[in-house]
Amino acid sequence: MSRIAFIGMGVMGAPMARHLARKGHELTVYNRSLAKAERWVAENGGRMASSPMEAGEGQDVVITCVGNDDDLAEVTLGREGAFRTMRAGSLFIDHTTVSAKIARQLAVEGKSHDVMCVDAPVSGGQVGAENGTLSVMCGGRDKAVEAARPYMEAYGARITHVGPAGAGQTTKMVNQICIAGAVQGLSEALRFAQHADLDLDKVFEAVSGGAAASWQMLNRWKTMAADDFDFGFAIDWMRKDLGLAIDEARTNGASLPVASLVDQFYADCQALGYGRQDTSAIIRRLPK
Repeated sequence: MSRIAFIGMGVMGAPMARHLARKGHELTVYNRSLAKAERWVAENGGRMASSPMEAGEGQDVVITCVGNDDDLAEVTLGREGAFRTMRAGSLFIDHTTVSAKIARQLAVEGKSHDVMCVDAPVSGGQVGAENGTLSVMCGGRDKAVEAARPYMEAYGARITHVGPAGAGQTTKMVNQICIAGAVQGLSEALRFAQHADLDLDKVFEAVSGGAAASWQMLNRWKTMAADDFDFGFAIDWMRKDLGLAIDEARTNGASLPVASLVDQFYADCQALGYGRQDTSAIIRRLPK
């Protein structure tokens, strides 16, 4: 069993850390809002650190799941960042969805500290984190990813090494581009069915087993029809993720007309006050 520091006790990080604790690992946790870390320790054991630097000291593995590039830079490279105290030969795994640029930067910093680094954003949402069924997209050296795999298997059902440092993050951008188109299409289809006075349950039965089926349809058709939008991954976060993809596209020359349009639709939702609701709340900008 290993000594692990887990930094970020949010809706994704807390259950992921819980799976590691249940595997018998020794957990030290840190969260910017200390109350979340205190609550996690009270429920799961382990200990709480007062800073990322304290959390990382002497650990075999440091795992982060925070908010954005700035948050990740602060908890790793900042004045009290974990990289200041991580020992040579240890492993760093980042599950935050951030830019490929910072993932590559951390890989370079890690190499200078003799720390193996893996950028490993996840897909599957809060439910996937709770159930241990996340899909994990990994960037980094072969040795680093293989060292990380046994830990990620505690909460990941599918773990794929997609390429060098930064490739995990660009693959997550692919994931979010796909979701953007799917959820907008689902929203329009559902509103169309409502305007046509169709029985929504029967429509779902008819189309969910064919070519139109998707994860979004199977998991969100009925909740969207019920105006239920409390499922963890908020529109605010989706806009952050799409922004990363659109920025990356400017660098690599890709064209993202649909993703860019849906990003603006999400901006409309934020203006309407729906930013903290689940991404499927994009349907709320379409009239009933």
